[in-house]
Amino acid sequence: MRWYDPFLYPFSLLYDGVTRYRNSMFDSGKKRSTEFLIPTVVVGNLNLGGSGKTPMVEFLVENIKNNYQLATLSRGYGRKTKGFLLADQNLGPADLGDEPFQIYSKYGKEVTVAVGEERVMAIPQIIYHQPETELIVLDDAFQHRYVKADFSILLTTYQNPFFKDKVLPMGTLRESAKGANRADLIIVTKCPSSITEEKKATFENEIRKYSEVPVLFAGIKYGNPEPLFRKETKPAKKAILVSGIANDGLFKEAAKERFEVVEAITFADHHRYTLADVIRILEMVKNHGEAMVLTTEKDAVKLKDAAFHEYLTEIPIFALPIKVDMAETDGKYLIGRINKIVKDKAYIREI
Repeated sequence: MRWYDPFLYPFSLLYDGVTRYRNSMFDSGKKRSTEFLIPTVVVGNLNLGGSGKTPMVEFLVENIKNNYQLATLSRGYGRKTKGFLLADQNLGPADLGDEPFQIYSKYGKEVTVAVGEERVMAIPQIIYHQPETELIVLDDAFQHRYVKADFSILLTTYQNPFFKDKVLPMGTLRESAKGANRADLIIVTKCPSSITEEKKATFENEIRKYSEVPVLFAGIKYGNPEPLFRKETKPAKKAILVSGIANDGLFKEAAKERFEVVEAITFADHHRYTLADVIRILEMVKNHGEAMVLTTEKDAVKLKDAAFHEYLTEIPIFALPIKVDMAETDGKYLIGRINKIVKDKAYIREI
């Protein structure tokens, strides 16, 4: 126990009470959840960020986009705009939020990307603007109970599973661990490649105290560094790390396995880069003449802002792409569950 936990306990108890009351209102029907004819899949978590929601959404997009007309919907955390927006080439991360803009940058020609704080109001607008939509994936909407999802995927990290966490502010849980019973599937993310069957069984036993749904396990894998500007640029042996994500521990570990890390700059999650930040990065490159800048995909979309082009195009700067690493059988099971939901909902619409 931390020395200040007794001071936080009353606030944690109050927060827990408020969220439990809110959930009871939905469970009893006193607060209304809206179900849509278009199937909806929720990807979310119980804790504050860093559980790998965006890589999981991208995993779903990669495996579903060729089967259905797909849309993704996010709140657009940290954006400067409000209300419903459909992503297009005129909007940037400040308009859409970091994660939606990242998804649009990768898949904008293949899927519809939308943002809207009130998801229950945004879904009809997606259907209005893109009537061919057959499936909507909602990013970070596990607590947004105004939408009655057809399939809810709950993520929890191997490093900080929800069953070991506490409710805010003593811990990072947005609601009680009992909220896991609303999930249709639970995925333990960011698992090490060395995870044993015994360790998996331990996790499942702990999760079973809160939920009886299937449990899958997924790691992450990093691809080869990709240049932000000049495609012909080759990675260097030395790297200056720049990151502004919820938890950059695995990013740093992966970088140190491949490169000699000479310096690292860590910003807060959803950091908005300024010219002063860029100048700081340039100074570091100047001090380490043979080093490249290595950043995350999420940070890369912001550093590619036109305001920084004249500064950053002159230095070797790369993004380290990240993907979900899931056993083939688990991946097929997950996509199979979603396929069944889409087909069942299509059948209901026909009758």
